[in-house]
Amino acid sequence: MIIVRPIQSSDYAALHKLAIESGHGFTSLPDNEKLLKHKIARSKKAFECVPTSLSELSYLFVLDDTELNQVIGISGIEAAVGLEDSFYHYHISKVVHASRQLNIYNTAELLTLCNDYTGQTEICTLFLLPEHRNAFNGKLLSKVRFMFMAEHRQCFAPRVFAEMRGISDDSGVSPFWAWLEKNFFTMDFPTADYLTGIGQKVFISELMPKYPIYVNLLSPEAQAVIGKVHPKTEPALKLLKREGFRWRGYVDIFDAGPTVENDLENITSIRDSKKLSVHIDTNAGEYTCENAEGKSILIANCQYSNFRSTVITGYIDEISQSINLSAAQAKTLLVKENDSVRALRLN
Repeated sequence: MIIVRPIQSSDYAALHKLAIESGHGFTSLPDNEKLLKHKIARSKKAFECVPTSLSELSYLFVLDDTELNQVIGISGIEAAVGLEDSFYHYHISKVVHASRQLNIYNTAELLTLCNDYTGQTEICTLFLLPEHRNAFNGKLLSKVRFMFMAEHRQCFAPRVFAEMRGISDDSGVSPFWAWLEKNFFTMDFPTADYLTGIGQKVFISELMPKYPIYVNLLSPEAQAVIGKVHPKTEPALKLLKREGFRWRGYVDIFDAGPTVENDLENITSIRDSKKLSVHIDTNAGEYTCENAEGKSILIANCQYSNFRSTVITGYIDEISQSINLSAAQAKTLLVKENDSVRALRLN
């Protein structure tokens, strides 16, 4: 069975494998033992008890194939960014240079360094092993974060955003960073990306250009990738667009990948999910997406520390506002008869 659960210390080896597989440009999963173990520790602390106020908590969820006894994917939430360390973006804006006397009117785009997402919630660290990118695995990893947020709204900010990985090649060369490196830095993109991943961000404020950058002064190669996503990130972006996320002109300061955002209450999965009562059908077999009739449903328990989620095939009883679970499914989700769960129909 495929389930999503909070990460545990015993998942380190699997997390390290995911970090290696994710490759260059995936800042939130650097190949660094100390940092990865720190990420696990932060997540375990976040799941210990429900916070009373918005704080810089980090949640990591793993996709666990219980039949293979293998962690095959990961996704995460940063409840509030930039409260302890500065969180940077470039914002694209326009400026007009005009002379009525000379009858000249020109517009130009600017990249301005900003901290506009300070205090907002970030969804991040979505990665699924290539050989498991089938069925509902990708949707489950992405949407499960919204199921958790829907149930624990008080833990998250009103605005939610996601940084999409920008364009870089297999060796980690980013056209956008290549221009910055040539003019302002003396380090390659993988090094800058790695330093950010391990939390050493001071060099950004020290070396990044302080004034707005005219886009038309960048190299043609750098201009061409602004707001573009890495091919491996396109499926994740499509999922977020279906959730109502949109690009508002913010890009990553290293590879110029787009940052998309949405209001918490307008996220499709949060808006369309519903609370249901559990009925355990002791005569039911193991429902799966492959062998049962009905609708594919993403279902999650309503717990905090012992959060669990999976995809089943079944029906929602709209009259009684309940859902039937097999005994095995109820055990996996850590729920009992008449407990509440949150459910979302999948297309």
